[in-house]
Amino acid sequence: MASPTKTMSSDRFRFHDFELNLQAYELRRGGSVVKLERIPMELLRLLVERPGQLVTRDEIIAHIWGKEVFLDTNNSINTAVRKLRRTLGDNTSSPTMIQTAPGKGYRFAAAVERVDILENAVRKKGEKALMLAVLPFENLSGEREQEYFSDGMTEETIASLGQLSPNRMGVIARTSSMAYKHSKKTVGEIGKELAVDYILEGSVRREREKVRITAQLIRVSDQIHLWAQSYDRELGSVLGVQAELAMAIAEQVQLRLKPGANTEAPREQKQDPEAYDAYLRGRYHWARRKLPEVQKAIRFFEQAISISPAYAEAYAGVADSYLVLPITSDMPAKSCFPKAKTAALKALELNPRLAEAHTSLGAIRFWLEWDWAGAIQAFDHALELNPNYSIARLFRAHCFSNWGKHSEALREIQRACRLDPLAPILSTLYAEFLYHAGHYPESIEQSMRAIDLDADFWVSHLNLARAYEQVGDYGRAINEIEKARALSSGNSEPIGLLGYVLARSGKRKASQERLQELLQLSKSRYVPPFNVALSYWGLGETDKALEFLQKGCEERDVHMTFLLDPKWDALRTNPRFISILEVVGLGENAKKR
Repeated sequence: MASPTKTMSSDRFRFHDFELNLQAYELRRGGSVVKLERIPMELLRLLVERPGQLVTRDEIIAHIWGKEVFLDTNNSINTAVRKLRRTLGDNTSSPTMIQTAPGKGYRFAAAVERVDILENAVRKKGEKALMLAVLPFENLSGEREQEYFSDGMTEETIASLGQLSPNRMGVIARTSSMAYKHSKKTVGEIGKELAVDYILEGSVRREREKVRITAQLIRVSDQIHLWAQSYDRELGSVLGVQAELAMAIAEQVQLRLKPGANTEAPREQKQDPEAYDAYLRGRYHWARRKLPEVQKAIRFFEQAISISPAYAEAYAGVADSYLVLPITSDMPAKSCFPKAKTAALKALELNPRLAEAHTSLGAIRFWLEWDWAGAIQAFDHALELNPNYSIARLFRAHCFSNWGKHSEALREIQRACRLDPLAPILSTLYAEFLYHAGHYPESIEQSMRAIDLDADFWVSHLNLARAYEQVGDYGRAINEIEKARALSSGNSEPIGLLGYVLARSGKRKASQERLQELLQLSKSRYVPPFNVALSYWGLGETDKALEFLQKGCEERDVHMTFLLDPKWDALRTNPRFISILEVVGLGENAKKR
């Protein structure tokens, strides 16, 4: 397993009365945005990230234009420096911010403060949030098939802890924690990579209907073991043990819950052992996200429900499973989302305080019903119940991004990444939201970080291709699409994008071949109309593209939520396209582009 590396760092910098926000790609002074062109902005970014250090002209050229460039970069750098000094109010004759090292480069001399968005928000409330990571519980049962049970214990403990005092304690999400399964890294190394104050280690030994859970709390700063405890329980009361464990940890890290705060984990305290066993198996398979695995997950969740009909978490699992299929596996939305909605509403009926179920309901409103405001409302409710639920933050960011509210999207995805810094899906969609916001160089960089986390995640390659296409690098775009296609297990989205990019690069014959491939594929299985429309649009066949987009509206194709993608900009004044945007609920937002 590749060693996990921290991918997120501060993306806000303060100097004098300016604030540079690399997420939103903007410079502010007071409450106003300061206009700055791309090259001066890139130069400023490079300088403030290395305050007091010499940044050579060669480094500037490599960062902004690349090493193999054939233009007058010296003149361009000089012009960018002049513009920056004028914008910042820096004295050109005796500068105090951007100082010149003649013949070498430049140095940013002003004091720079790195600002972490989440910690800054906590400081404004007069609090200091602690961060905790729960490492994967070690399976001591001696049986490999019990791995799902120890993994499930990890997930459930994270969920219980995350709801104790979310404004005072952040809990790293499951994906990043699970990256350290079987890792030989020390507590100090893991703590530094995840930027946490405390780490919980644990083990599970299961024998028939009895289970022993051992846990110990370690302070990262000095690796002192603050507390350790073992619990012997009948399997049916394991959820109660998790709540007990969470409260003990909260006490040990000396969190003082506010008066009236919820001191009981709102998860079920008692559950049938067989139902709980099936539920954990379901979550184990659902986390793998590919079609066969998700289908297995549905069977296990339904098995849990058949044993325990009032099992709210199992219904939420069913909803999550049916939600994933149209988004990742070319399944028709109309056949999946009604089942997801029924399951989500049942989960809420059984437990109105279940953040997972509110998140599922918000996702249905977003992807299927195109009720953008209603989706945000549901995500907000989920986060009120559990601010540490990174999936709710991810979907909230996704909704904002597709809706054209890019600043909100970038702020929310950064919060999600802080809770789950090693999750490939979060890192990948962060790149996607930068792309939607028009920050193509930053999207390329972020996509590469996502690929470093998981080179086999096909969506990362697809996002990288989209950004390359927008900057006119068609060769690299095509190469990344081919990688995405090989890794996607037959998803038609890479084929549609490939057809579009081939046409844009002048390879019409190859583009038409990809279009025919999609049409032929649609005779044997479902192909989202949006993917076909994109290929037609690349070839300039506007009427056929609009025909398939209209079909996408009728079939509630989830990809229709991406109509604010810049690839469709040339259609913005077309009456048929405007009508389609209105159906999807994007009419007003499209006018603001």
